[in-house]
Amino acid sequence: MSAHPYILYAMAGSLYSAKARAMLVKKGLPFEERGPGHAVFRDEIVPRLGRWIIPVLATPEGELVQDGTDILDHLERRHPSAQPALPATPQHRIVALLFQLFGGEGLLRPAMHYRWNFDAHNLGFLLRDFTGGLVPGGTAAECEQAFARSSGRMRKAGAGFGVTPETAPLIEASYLEFLQLFDEHLAAMPYLLGGRPTVGDYGLLGPLFPHLGRDPYPATLMKQRAWRVWRWTERMNRAQQDTGEYPDSSEDLLAGDAVPLTLLALMRYVAEDYLAELRAHVAFVDAWLATQAELPPGSIVGGKPGARSLGVTSFPWRGTTLTVQVLPYRLHLLQHIQDAFDAMDPIAQADVGSLLAQAGLMELLTLRARRRVERRGNLEVWA
Repeated sequence: MSAHPYILYAMAGSLYSAKARAMLVKKGLPFEERGPGHAVFRDEIVPRLGRWIIPVLATPEGELVQDGTDILDHLERRHPSAQPALPATPQHRIVALLFQLFGGEGLLRPAMHYRWNFDAHNLGFLLRDFTGGLVPGGTAAECEQAFARSSGRMRKAGAGFGVTPETAPLIEASYLEFLQLFDEHLAAMPYLLGGRPTVGDYGLLGPLFPHLGRDPYPATLMKQRAWRVWRWTERMNRAQQDTGEYPDSSEDLLAGDAVPLTLLALMRYVAEDYLAELRAHVAFVDAWLATQAELPPGSIVGGKPGARSLGVTSFPWRGTTLTVQVLPYRLHLLQHIQDAFDAMDPIAQADVGSLLAQAGLMELLTLRARRRVERRGNLEVWA
């Protein structure tokens, strides 16, 4: 790598920025972080990408990598020996990829609910936090205008994830259940799979730090209800291990590809909370693709940059019916799990299959749309 550092264009409150920033920190890579209000981002990065979006990693060689998961994949390929994040053993690899998917996508409902539905607690903080990155040094009027635009888009996006006044109590019950399970798991180890973070930790950090661990109302809730999870969000943002409450911890993953009962409980939670949504997404995408026989390979998902949804679908969830936007990007992350499984030898596949069966997640291996969703040129495209 050249002497010039990476440059990460990101925001402190951005969900997908958090995972990219944390990996740069944990791998000990020199980088400079800039907000999207920076002149270079406005004048050079956005024209190169063809749209306004964060996070974006500018590499020392001048390449642009957009998308939190793509940034993680890029850094892992370039720096595999620096705090490796993709486990070598089969069960750990699948578990890490599972929580990369669930963290980035399956926890969006509580992240959006707790950020935008508690204005009495959050709004003053969010105004300052958003505009500090969007319009640094802006006047009060400029800040209010920028915040009104961005917060309006985000509140609308929350509804697209199924966040409504009617679903709010169920979202809160689901999130508190997750917090309890993750907190119990972290009683014995500092990270998801032992003594160092994996892509599963980075995926979970996306919602659990910027939204749920920093915004005033949910941050207080996390500290009161799941102190170990809150400590984990701190630890994930520090270059050192920061594992003082684990006197016997090492930097190794769990020996023997082990998956403890507390982690199996988290996996069962994912099956109950998120599998139906994935199933609905795949079914909708397949039905949509059946009407698009002439769609050539490389076509942009959604038809143009920034239009990532294909429509809406509904599915049963916690005794009600949720209606959500269909985001094929989720199938791209699901393919990470399936591709890892397909590359394993039969013995490893049998071990992984047994684990997924215990967790109620075997369907992850068969939920495959008729066409793959790939990332090319910093866009989602149809294979």
